[in-house]
Amino acid sequence: MQQTTSKKLLVTSSPHVGSSLTTRKIMLHVIVALSFPLIAGVVLYGFYALFVVALSTAAAVFGEWLFNKIRKKPNTVSDLSAVVTGIILGLNLPPTVAFYVPIVGGIIATMFVKMLFGGLGKNFANPAATARIFLLLAWGAQMMNFVNPIDYSAVTAENLFMGFTSDAAYVTSATPLAEIKAAAQTGAPDVDLLAGFLGTVGGTIGETCKLAIILSAIYLLVFRIIDWKIPTGYFLSVAVCSLIFYKEGWNFILPGLLSGGVMFAGVFMLTDYTTSPVTRAGIWIFAVGAGLLTVLIRRFGGMNEGASFAILLMNLLTPLIDKATKPRPFGYVKPKKVKGEAHESKN
Repeated sequence: MQQTTSKKLLVTSSPHVGSSLTTRKIMLHVIVALSFPLIAGVVLYGFYALFVVALSTAAAVFGEWLFNKIRKKPNTVSDLSAVVTGIILGLNLPPTVAFYVPIVGGIIATMFVKMLFGGLGKNFANPAATARIFLLLAWGAQMMNFVNPIDYSAVTAENLFMGFTSDAAYVTSATPLAEIKAAAQTGAPDVDLLAGFLGTVGGTIGETCKLAIILSAIYLLVFRIIDWKIPTGYFLSVAVCSLIFYKEGWNFILPGLLSGGVMFAGVFMLTDYTTSPVTRAGIWIFAVGAGLLTVLIRRFGGMNEGASFAILLMNLLTPLIDKATKPRPFGYVKPKKVKGEAHESKN
C-alpha cells in the first residue's frame, strides 16, 4: 500500500522570495571585501593604519553593545554589522589621526546614528559617512592631514610603526583632489593617474588604492552582495558632471574618479541596503544625484572632497525618492472622475 505524506500549506504575506543569505553572512562577505583596501592601507601607511581601523571597529562594536545594555535589549553585535561600520569608518580616516578620533567616531556611528534610530535597517543615514562628517567638523586639522606613503626604498622600523610615538615625523603631501581644485579654472590638473590607481598618494587609509577597491567590487558583485546599478550610476554621474562643470572637463574625468573617496563610496557606502532606494528608478536617481552633489561640492564648495556629504544628503532623500518612484500595482486602473464629483470639488 502506497504511503502518502501530508504537506502543510503555508499562507503568508508577500514577498515570497527566499534566500540563504542571512545578515551575518552578508556582513562576512563585506568584511572579506574590505580586507583588500585594509591590506593595501597597511602596506602603504604602516601598522598605525591597522591600529586606527582596529580602534574604530572596537569602538563601533562597543557603542552598539553599550546601547543594548543600557536599553536592556538583546545583544545584536553578533550580526557583524557594527564590525562592518567600524572598518568602513576606519578606512575613511587619515593614517595620522590621534587614537581618540576613531574611538569617538566608532561610538558616534553605531550608538547615535544607528542604534538611537532603532538599529540595523532603521537608521536614517549611513553610520560611517555620518560619523566621518562629525569628525571632520570636530577635528578638521587632523582629518585633513594627509601624508606620503612609506618609501620602501629606505624602509625602517620607524617608518612601519610611525604614529605610535608622539614625535613621529610625517611627510605631508598635497592630495590629487587639491591639485584638481587648484586646476579647476585652468583645465589642466597635474595628477599622476597610475599613482592614483595604485594608491601611492596621500589620502585616507582605504580610499587611495583603487586596485584594491576594484578587487573588492568584483568580489561583492560575484557573490551578489551589492547591486551593480548604484556604483555604475554614481561613477557615470561623476564623469558626466566633471565634463560639465570643469573647464576642459575631459581632463578631469579620470582624475576625478581616481582621486579621493569616489570609488570607495560607490562600492561600500552608497550600496548600503538600509539607506538606498529599493525601486528601480529610485536607484538610478539616487546614484546620479550622489554623483552630481559630489562634483558640485568638489568644484564649488570649500572642501576638496564631497563624497561623504553627498552620501548623507542622498540618504536623507531616500524615503522621498522611494515614494515618488513607487511602481503602480499590476492591473491598477486609475478611476475616472464623475462629472458631478468634479463639479462638487470645484465648489
